[in-house]
Amino acid sequence: MENIEKTKKMTTQPVAKLINELAVPTIISMLITSIYNMADTFFVAQINSSSATAAVGVAFALMALIQALGFFCGHGSGNYMSRMLGAGKIENAKRMAVTGFVLAMILGLCLSCAGLLFIDEFAMILGSTKTMMPYTTAYLRYILLGAPFMCAGLVMNNQLRFQGNAMFAMIGITTGGILNIFLDPLFIFGLGLGVAGAAIATLLSQAISFIILLVGIFKSDSLNYSIKLISLDKYYIQQIFKGGLPSLARQGLGSISTAVLNLCTGQFGDAAIAGVSIVTRVMQFCCSVVTGFGQGFQPVCGFNFGARKYDRVKEGFWYAVKVGTIFTLIVSIIAFIFAPQILNAFQGNDQLVVSVGSATLRFQCLSFSLTAFIIMSNMMLQVCGKTVNATILAASRQGLFLIPAVIILPAIMGLLGIETAQMIADIASFVICIPMIKNFFAAISQEQNS
Repeated sequence: MENIEKTKKMTTQPVAKLINELAVPTIISMLITSIYNMADTFFVAQINSSSATAAVGVAFALMALIQALGFFCGHGSGNYMSRMLGAGKIENAKRMAVTGFVLAMILGLCLSCAGLLFIDEFAMILGSTKTMMPYTTAYLRYILLGAPFMCAGLVMNNQLRFQGNAMFAMIGITTGGILNIFLDPLFIFGLGLGVAGAAIATLLSQAISFIILLVGIFKSDSLNYSIKLISLDKYYIQQIFKGGLPSLARQGLGSISTAVLNLCTGQFGDAAIAGVSIVTRVMQFCCSVVTGFGQGFQPVCGFNFGARKYDRVKEGFWYAVKVGTIFTLIVSIIAFIFAPQILNAFQGNDQLVVSVGSATLRFQCLSFSLTAFIIMSNMMLQVCGKTVNATILAASRQGLFLIPAVIILPAIMGLLGIETAQMIADIASFVICIPMIKNFFAAISQEQNS
């Protein structure tokens, strides 16, 4: 009965009201997720070593990889669940919920074992230099230990959200993020553990988030996990791939592009890596607001697409694009003006870090307002099962365009090529996004009128 009432709510209440209601907790969840890395970067920077700061930046590629696996299973299962709930097929949604969780634990465990066995080689692949290696491996070791729980936690977070229970998801993620902020200085400085202390703080915080999210699954009106419902058969795995491939492409290529960016920036020194890494975290933090708002739109989109209410899908999309664009324009103006001050807050003792980071941040601000349209388009195509276009679009900004840019441009423009690469990737992604959305809306309009 609760699921029936929820479906009615998601398909009848005003779209803007629903998105706003769901977006607030998801925005908070996304901000807290970003704070994990922001906090580590900030407190490690106080060690006064550009190599230590850069090492945390290199480890960000691992975090992106963990997120890729978590979002792959979480979005893959969650997208399917929201459509099934909208269509009234509760049993299918229940089986998918537990299957997505178990698959995430398995993938996280595989990553953990492989990474710990070959940790030095793994660090080099992620872009670590020899001077950074002691810091990098110290940080990676503990993050790898927590990979299974981090992956599964992301699945629970997304499944709760796709069922319209974003508040429970927010509580789990927020608790861990706040705890991380307090544990970072305790372990780094109070216990004298340095970079390893930041990783331990993150590991413990993520473990507590996992426990809270698991409790939320059983205490809320969400679909509970049951061992007897595990269905690692061809159908459910295919559905996870179909719904999660865009997320895997986006986050996975994000991990690869971060590693490539670190390797290509390394020729300009550890300070350059530190500067670019700080900007990556700052922009991810700002982008998490847009992503969080888009995640508030996703369940509304999924339920209404499943119920064939396409006008509500369109209305929700354009509302989300409008709000996201206004926000990114405001952020771009502020960050462009105060770029040096933002970098100084993280690494004020190294002016080369500040110089490289400020230039990189300002170039990214020039294209940042385009990301709202890109993100909302990607999310809508993914939820509606348009896997090919969603995957291409998801891969474009952080992979298909960014990776060639950071490889080719430095050979032509030097350090300026690194600083402008993300801006160029954003513009190219925006251009290919336009015809995809135009064709999608034309297709659903034709289906609605037929």
